[in-house]
Amino acid sequence: FFSVVHPPRMNRLFRQISSSAFRHQSRNIHGKITVLPGDGIGPEIIAEAVKCLNTVANVRNHQFDFDEQPMGGAAIDLTGDPLPEATLASCRSAGAALMGSVGTPKYGPESPVRPEQGLLKIRKELGLFCNLRPVNIISNSIAETGSSIKMSVLKGTDMIFVRELTGGIYFGKRVEDDGSGRASDEELYTTMEVERVTRVAAQLARKRRNKVTSVDKANVLASSRLWRKVVTRVMKEEFPDVEIEHALVDSLAMDLIRRPRDFDVLVTTNIFGDILSDEASVLPGSLGLLPSASLNEGAFGLYEPIHGSAPDIAGKGVANPLATILSAAMMLRHSFNLEVEAKAIENAVESVLDEGFRTPDLLEWGAKHDANTLGTVAMGDKVNAKLSNASMY
Repeated sequence: FFSVVHPPRMNRLFRQISSSAFRHQSRNIHGKITVLPGDGIGPEIIAEAVKCLNTVANVRNHQFDFDEQPMGGAAIDLTGDPLPEATLASCRSAGAALMGSVGTPKYGPESPVRPEQGLLKIRKELGLFCNLRPVNIISNSIAETGSSIKMSVLKGTDMIFVRELTGGIYFGKRVEDDGSGRASDEELYTTMEVERVTRVAAQLARKRRNKVTSVDKANVLASSRLWRKVVTRVMKEEFPDVEIEHALVDSLAMDLIRRPRDFDVLVTTNIFGDILSDEASVLPGSLGLLPSASLNEGAFGLYEPIHGSAPDIAGKGVANPLATILSAAMMLRHSFNLEVEAKAIENAVESVLDEGFRTPDLLEWGAKHDANTLGTVAMGDKVNAKLSNASMY
């Protein structure tokens, strides 16, 4: 399939992204999924995603074995470690991991052990070098009432961020303030790190609108100049058929809001991707509709909603499970090659929203609750009912 030679471990990921995941599948699979409920609303929203996955498996004759493991604050409470060895071992033996949310006020920035440390560790330990965040308008009615951008600008928006996840400033040498009033964080990238994330972006673009936008700060940063040089070479030598453009991060931050539908695949560094994808998340009208995937060089992925753990509403039964359910769809697509099933979940969510059903966070500002305002379980049930119908597939 490939016209260039890639490192052996990358070939499986490329096959996932560029070929099999985009064809109808008729095979039946038996896969293990590690379930990481996490903190806050995590256990509530994860339960709804697992419910939907079980329905998909029953209708389509698949089998998923779910192994629930602690992570984040919940894991600290149990073991003192935000990522226990048993949790990591479960992930290593699974085809994918589905996570709720991580973070709790109980372990704040001053705590010696924090839930977020588990996220950084799992990325490193499992080689999760690439984060995918799709941003599209899944519901026009929600975008019309929830987005700060007018529909004439939003219409047709369909982009995906490919964020490098294991290099850059988050993993560089760190010097804390020792009382001298000085602190520093090193931004470091290698050619290999840039090459592999560029290849993922280009392969995705080939199955979309064939355009990659690489985002850097090459007019100031040495690391960005390396980034741009490597991206340019890889695209020219390996993907000459894919359009490539380079953008400075400050200009791109403006253009995301000014002309969002012009972008297809955006590839960028760890910190820039973190910030820009959060900025773009306001476009669809709600954080509660946005999934994400973090992939390694095989087919394993960690899938999670981009929103936080929302401890203020934990246990109240009002959390929105849709981003987690959509993350499960990404998992079926990218880790299990089940495009038909993934699309069925996405269509089911879209259908429920088109019928006017909302969790409280999706209501127009100032709107009162009515019969179409649903809690966590009821919203999950609506999506699940759609998936029970074989005609969805």
